[in-house]
Amino acid sequence: MNPYSLDISIVIPFLNEEESIPELIIWIEKVMNENSYSYEILFIDDGSNDSSWKLVCQNRERNPAIKAIKFRRNYGKSAALNVGFHAVKGRVVITMDADMQDSPDEIPGLYKLITEDGFDLVSGWKKVRFDPISKTIPTKFFNAVTRKISGIPLHDFNCGLKAYKNEVVKSIEVYNEMHRYIPVIAKWAGFKNIAEKVVQHRARKYGSTKFGGISRFINGFLDLLTIFFVSKFGKRPMHFFGVWGTVMFIFGFFGALYIGLEKIYLIYQGNTEIRNITDQPLFFLCLVALIVGSQLFLAGFIGEMISRNATERNVYGITQRIGVDE
Repeated sequence: MNPYSLDISIVIPFLNEEESIPELIIWIEKVMNENSYSYEILFIDDGSNDSSWKLVCQNRERNPAIKAIKFRRNYGKSAALNVGFHAVKGRVVITMDADMQDSPDEIPGLYKLITEDGFDLVSGWKKVRFDPISKTIPTKFFNAVTRKISGIPLHDFNCGLKAYKNEVVKSIEVYNEMHRYIPVIAKWAGFKNIAEKVVQHRARKYGSTKFGGISRFINGFLDLLTIFFVSKFGKRPMHFFGVWGTVMFIFGFFGALYIGLEKIYLIYQGNTEIRNITDQPLFFLCLVALIVGSQLFLAGFIGEMISRNATERNVYGITQRIGVDE
């Protein structure tokens, strides 16, 4: 028996997509009705300044399965997904972009992979893409790096079309630019049954990409390093800072001890050509090691205090909710 009130929840973040939204809604409704799914379509308005929100509200009047959350300003795709994940009620959660480059016709196949084949997460793979080379080459690079670091054999981590078990989205937190690494976050949260499905990539029909820019590649790489660190040491930062602090401090201490004992020995031997301690490069290396080791220990203690008293990270200004509980 399905313990969830709905078969499918579709989460769609958007920013200024007034041309695409009406057509996308009709397409999704067609797929849902043909397959007799119980569903909800949750739109997250990430600070649009066009008529996108008005169009969502108008469609809500004729179809109560359409729900929406409106941000006070632009927070980014990760914020939109995180808020959407907390609100959904479906057994299977499917994310897609609002620009109609993701095809709703893929939904039944993704749904079956979760419900019948038992995968925790299924990521779309846009094997044939219609993006410019300035976007595809960096994307391939980051996908290769992410595969290597995470050990997850996906070709397209950043594909917006994904399907999840409800338990997955309720167990993870997405912030900054980490939406592209959700499979990595899910794996490190204990959901290791991850697959991918080749999906259709459609050329953008209206407007231009809203979640882009050169900075997203730099931020994406930094976020990958953050995920790697937080997943391993987020609850025990002293295990990282303490180990390296100990190594540095021991090197500095015994190096300084060696320099001191060496000078005492030379004095005892009556050597008249004894160098000043500060003339030796090793002295400065040891001094730096002692200082850095102490700072790493302090960083570890501060990290422990922060992790034990952390407050909610994902707090966003929301001006309106339609069909969604607080």
